[in-house]
Amino acid sequence: MMVAMKEERSIEEGLLKLKNQNNASDCRITACVFLSTFVAICGSFSFGVSVGYTSGAEVGMIKDMGLSIAEFSAFGSFSTLGATFGALFSGKMAIMLGRKGTMWVSDILCITGWLCIAFAKDVLWLNIGRFSSGIGLGLISYVVPVYIAEITPKHVRGTFTFSNQLLQNCGLATVYFCGNFINWRMMALLGALPCFIQGIGLFFVPESPRWLAKAGTDKELENSLLRLRGKDADISSEASEIQVMNKMLESDSKSSFSDLLQRKYRHTLVVGIGLMLIQQFSGSTAVLCYANTIFRKAGFSVAIGSTLLGIFVVPKAMLGLILVDKWGRRPLLLTSASGMCLFCMLIGLTFTLQKMQLLSELTPVFTFICVTLYIASYAIGVGGLPWVIMSEVFPMNIKVTAGSIVTLASWSSSSIVTYAFNFLFEWSTQGTFYIFGAVGGAALVFIWFLVPETKGLSLEEIQLSLIREPDEMNHT
Repeated sequence: MMVAMKEERSIEEGLLKLKNQNNASDCRITACVFLSTFVAICGSFSFGVSVGYTSGAEVGMIKDMGLSIAEFSAFGSFSTLGATFGALFSGKMAIMLGRKGTMWVSDILCITGWLCIAFAKDVLWLNIGRFSSGIGLGLISYVVPVYIAEITPKHVRGTFTFSNQLLQNCGLATVYFCGNFINWRMMALLGALPCFIQGIGLFFVPESPRWLAKAGTDKELENSLLRLRGKDADISSEASEIQVMNKMLESDSKSSFSDLLQRKYRHTLVVGIGLMLIQQFSGSTAVLCYANTIFRKAGFSVAIGSTLLGIFVVPKAMLGLILVDKWGRRPLLLTSASGMCLFCMLIGLTFTLQKMQLLSELTPVFTFICVTLYIASYAIGVGGLPWVIMSEVFPMNIKVTAGSIVTLASWSSSSIVTYAFNFLFEWSTQGTFYIFGAVGGAALVFIWFLVPETKGLSLEEIQLSLIREPDEMNHT
């Protein structure tokens, strides 16, 4: 046991020495990094189309297919139900097939699902298509941020990983904007298009070097790093850091559920799951999926509201993209959660006044402004940063199991919120948003006390610091 402890200490010391070498020469950003990130986030565009699809398709689909509100709510929730199912296998698939292989599988499922929806003749095919594309989204939501985090230099990792959220917002904006001009079948074909692009693009980008290190292919690891950092780049230090951390984790344990119960991993697991629950139970998915329903209830023009949201949603996400590696993760999360809490409470207050027939002429405009600012607050932080942090904090030896559990937590809670929203909205319009606002308030406390700052650190540095914290607490 003493020998094992000494060996682990020596590996940690070697890793800390490599940290200093890496700081001396940060890797440059190459065209291959840009191309690889672009190909990965094509799937994120389809993700955004799926999230906003029910908002743009609601009226036309209910009319054409003769759906009831319960059937349409079920159709909306089948995507998150499928994603929950996909999340169960996302981590295992990413380790068995690699990051690229998992993206290919997700493309096949998403394309199949979107085509089923586009050519559906009855509600059964709608639900099959929604469930199939949902499984693909469950895989995408895990593997895309993980892949981007593993291929990008540490000083821009947050920005590149946050581009996942930017493309989701682009897909969302496209649905909000185009939903006023094209029917729901054409929108389904639009959701399939980026998956075709990603499927082809994956042939031209490298596999994740960190996955290659765990798969035991050192030569392929070096080739991948050379493509990502440039053929004339000195990759020896980065390759050594990846291999040392991989060796340390392999000697520690294999990936299994029991590993997550170890004291040193509890903090990272609580952070990962907690951020995902905050993201969903603060109402984000419900507001994004049913924005038109909220506007209709407030008496605001659905066509104008969805068009303006489509115009504004992308610049909001770009703000988060710019700030994530300047401000850091914690300040953006705190700002985002504060805004979401405030604007949910204001929306609740607006519907309370509407019910009391006070200032009813201001209700439509004020509701639109608050919904827009709520989505803006969500887009700059809580929308994308939980996925960024999830891709950073889990070591390779538990990334499979922990990542799957965190992704499962996200999609299962999203499924609950998506299905329940219409019924909650009918029960109490204002009460629904007061609940969401209360979750936003609790999020501030959680982020302040538990979420670590990961800005400017390599994945190995982040994981080493989080693993060592509980051990140091034990020894004090």
